[in-house]
Amino acid sequence: MEKIWLEHYDPRVAPEIDPDHYPSLVDIFEQSVEKYADNVAFINMGHEITFSELDQLSKQFAAYLQGNGLKKGDPVAIMMPNILQYPVALFGILRAGMTVVNVNPLYTARELKHQLNDSGAKAIIIVENFACTLADVINDTGVKQVILTQLGDMLPAPKRWLVNFAVKYIKKMVPAFSLPGAVRFNDCVAGGAKLSYSRPELVGSDLAFLQYTGGTTGVSKGAMLTHRNMVANLEQVSGILETVIEPGKELVVTALPLYHIFALLANCLTFVKFGCPSLLITNPRDMPGFVKTLGEHPFTVITGVNTLFNGLLNTPGFEELNFRNFKFALGGGMAVQRPVAERWEQVTGKVLLEGYGLTECSPVVTVNPPTLDKYRGSIGMPVPSTEIKLCDDDGNEVAMGEPGEMYVRGPQVMKGYLNRQEATDEILQDGWLATGDIAKADDQGYFYIVDRKKDMILVSGFNVFPNEVEEVAAMHELVVEVAAIGVPHPSSGEVVKLFAVRKSDALSEEALIEHCRQHLTGYKVPKFVEFRDELPKTNVGKILRKALRD
Repeated sequence: MEKIWLEHYDPRVAPEIDPDHYPSLVDIFEQSVEKYADNVAFINMGHEITFSELDQLSKQFAAYLQGNGLKKGDPVAIMMPNILQYPVALFGILRAGMTVVNVNPLYTARELKHQLNDSGAKAIIIVENFACTLADVINDTGVKQVILTQLGDMLPAPKRWLVNFAVKYIKKMVPAFSLPGAVRFNDCVAGGAKLSYSRPELVGSDLAFLQYTGGTTGVSKGAMLTHRNMVANLEQVSGILETVIEPGKELVVTALPLYHIFALLANCLTFVKFGCPSLLITNPRDMPGFVKTLGEHPFTVITGVNTLFNGLLNTPGFEELNFRNFKFALGGGMAVQRPVAERWEQVTGKVLLEGYGLTECSPVVTVNPPTLDKYRGSIGMPVPSTEIKLCDDDGNEVAMGEPGEMYVRGPQVMKGYLNRQEATDEILQDGWLATGDIAKADDQGYFYIVDRKKDMILVSGFNVFPNEVEEVAAMHELVVEVAAIGVPHPSSGEVVKLFAVRKSDALSEEALIEHCRQHLTGYKVPKFVEFRDELPKTNVGKILRKALRD
């Protein structure tokens, strides 16, 4: 496969990259905030902050962290949606030399407890809306410092007061909680102005992120992504996009959550590097509101998952938007469906590019060139300095056009899973990362996903692992045994379906789903339950999920 890529490789479009060109993400950030100081960096709820403001605010927050008992390398969690506080906290943590632990705000108490304990997080920055979840588990974690914020905290007065009042007292989106000793984000940032910031000496091997994923098996694991991993992937993506991106001139729509590795790299880090503003969408599920916001901003780039693009296409008013400045859309996280891609092109006049990646690769592995003029159903070509091979079950490379498991090697491949050497050894072999995805390549060097070898379920671009869903379902006293699989769904790609053996008919489908809802984030909750007298098993008693899928 390497030969295929090299044969069609055009160094004028995407030259090989130097993963050590920048010592760390902080070096890239510092160069951007100086070069593009007066440019807008982020927009949210009608308010803008410039790169100069982001520089100052993140430095003050870094100084606060350094001056309050945290040291270089300490894991610090962020649990918030797309609001202006996110980039301030993110770059503040990185500039303090600490490790970012991104947390899904919709996590249940059980999920949050696992991630905080597994990562060893010493502090957490959290939006009040989700503080009740943290309050339930904080005494069972090692978190020493809680920093609270409200959704509108970085907006100017009186808008800040109005938004926070409406969220808390009119919409009642902040359940009661008790977190004694918690401090306010705005107070921390303001307090940091009175402290001395000490720029840490960062090298490529230092951890930048502990990004949680299901990996290939079992519970959620922390993928250790170093500064070198992230710098490499940023350089790889930049090398491809720089042919169409005009530094300081683009406006990227960021509707996917920044805690997700795709938006983190493709939106936040990439467009900070290019000195371009990012339009943060706090609640993309409000499609009419989303379309209204798009109409107020002349966007040039948008990233998303298939469900997002499909949702926009089916929202009144989207087709009437002005796409004169629009350059391209980038789809990832889940497969882009051909009907969606074709309609997107018809409505916007621009192609919906598809890429492929995974958390363990920081995340981008392949992408279609932005000069592509027609959707071709491919995940594209490998990004620069990336090797791909396709192998059969015996580890032998397959022939051209034949399907095989995709293995990836490149500077963006993670260091390993935190404190899980066995799982690391299983997925990393001689520098090659086994993706668990079955792919094939054509004679032009384009790759296509055929199927997934692993049992992971992909719901709207988010990984759901059957083991976790099954463990929760099995907690119900009337469940004897259970198996979870993914089934096709027109909008989210897949949803979770449970097969269960129950002790009595007293357990209904609705009751089991509600039980799961108490312990799982929404996208992991089963949408269907089928009760059976028994589940298919191997001769050693292992449940055959494949038989259930068939």
